[in-house]
Amino acid sequence: MTVLTSTITCPECGHQEIEVMPTDACQFFYDCKGCGALLRPISGDCCVYCSYGSVPCPPVQEAGESDFPGGCCG
Repeated sequence: MTVLTSTITCPECGHQEIEVMPTDACQFFYDCKGCGALLRPISGDCCVYCSYGSVPCPPVQEAGESDFPGGCCG
């Protein structure tokens, strides 16, 4: 079963926010609601959820992380 919510943790200030992940696209940018930092995926990750979330994005969950070594959208 695919999990559609993920808790994003800002690497700048540590703020955590529960967000609903899109199922049809990767989210490349995220504005931290704590400090306003613009988050981008870490190199090698396809989206902010795979980099900073508690759960990877739905395409990675559905296919298995090993199927996307360079990211789900790459």
